[in-house]
Formats: sequence, structure tokens, C-alpha cells
Amino acid sequence: MIVAIDGPAASGKSTVARALAERLHLAYLDTGAMYRALAVEAVSRGLDLSDADALTALAGEAAVSFEHEGDSPFPTKVLVNGRDVTREIRTPEIDKAVSPVSAVPGVRAAMVRQQRRIASEVPDTVLEGRDIGTVVFPDAEVKLYLTASAEERARRRTIDMENRGAGMTYDEVHKDLLRRDAHDSSREASPMTQAADAIALDTSGMSIDEVVGYIAALVAARRSQTLGG
Repeated sequence: MIVAIDGPAASGKSTVARALAERLHLAYLDTGAMYRALAVEAVSRGLDLSDADALTALAGEAAVSFEHEGDSPFPTKVLVNGRDVTREIRTPEIDKAVSPVSAVPGVRAAMVRQQRRIASEVPDTVLEGRDIGTVVFPDAEVKLYLTASAEERARRRTIDMENRGAGMTYDEVHKDLLRRDAHDSSREASPMTQAADAIALDTSGMSIDEVVGYIAALVAARRSQTLGG
């Protein structure tokens, strides 16, 4: 079973997907981390982030992978071509770099191939991103589109930044989120949009447990339909 969770930045996708994977014993694939890892590699090589050909070539040869400890569904390390970039992918610099990198059609095509390969290696997976239910796994059994107000998302991201020691104010984070929303929604390749058969869920006034419980019930209902059908 594939559970696809899409939505804009800071809508709670990663937190919810991780909690859902833990509760239901699903594999977890952080597709956003894959694009961020590629962005780290592009920046470290000094590539022009407006050079689509160079970024496409990089995506074609860059192998993004994850390391796990024991049977945990959560990766402890994110690597690109074997280099550990776990900390680098969450810096403000990469927050800004990831949108132009991920907007390149050739980059998205290469990453989609890697995402499908990784997900095919396990029986049940939860994935989150911006085009999981529309492009990567259009036939996913369960599809969610998580939303939240820009103000709530900025509040969450500001707290996250503070916890990571990144010095960005609420206003700076809010402005950056609006920029990313506009960029991700208008890009030519796989724009961020809700799949026609996805369930939209505004998480603004919901706790993580409430959101996870809601999705877990959808998964259980879907499994029941499959077994009964």
C-alpha cells in the first residue's frame, strides 16, 4: 500500500508521515530530503541554479540514499553519492536553493525514478512531498493533501528554525514560505497541486495525533475494502 501525503511547505507533511509510519509500521520515504540532498550537491559544486542542463546532468548521476539503524523506518542519515548531508539539507541556504533545483523537469524525472525504485523495495510505504499523489504515485491507495494557513505554517517553521539554531525571524520565514508557495505552484514540471482524488485536510487547528489518527482511519478503511473486495 502506498500512502501519499502532499502539501505546501510547513504544512506538517514530514511530521505526520513519520508519526503515521511509526504507528502503522510502514516504511517512510522523505522525498523532500532527496531534493534537498541534490540541492546541497549543486551548491557545493558551485552550479548555477538557473542552469537547467547542469542540474539535470547532476540529477542523472547523483545517487541519493538513506541509512537506517536496525528496523527503524526513519533514516538516520541522508547521503548523496555516499556523502553524508543530513545536517546540510536543513540550512536556510538550502531552503532557498531547493525550489529552483526541484523545478527543473529533468531533475524531477530523475528523482521520481529513484523514489519509485526505493518505494518498490518494501510492501507498504508512506511518502510525502508536493507531487506524490499526482505524479510519483498517481495510483496510490490513500492520498492526502495537507494544508494550513500561511501564518500557522510560518509559526511552525520559525519554531523549527529556532530549535535548529537558525536565525530567521517570523517575518522572514513567512515571506520565504509565500515565495516557495508561488514558485512550487507555478513551476512547469509537476507543479504543486491537489490530486483530484486526494482528501484535503486543513491542519491549522489540529494536533499531530489528531491528523495521524484521521489518516490511520483512512488506511484501515482502505485495507478493509481491499480485503473485502
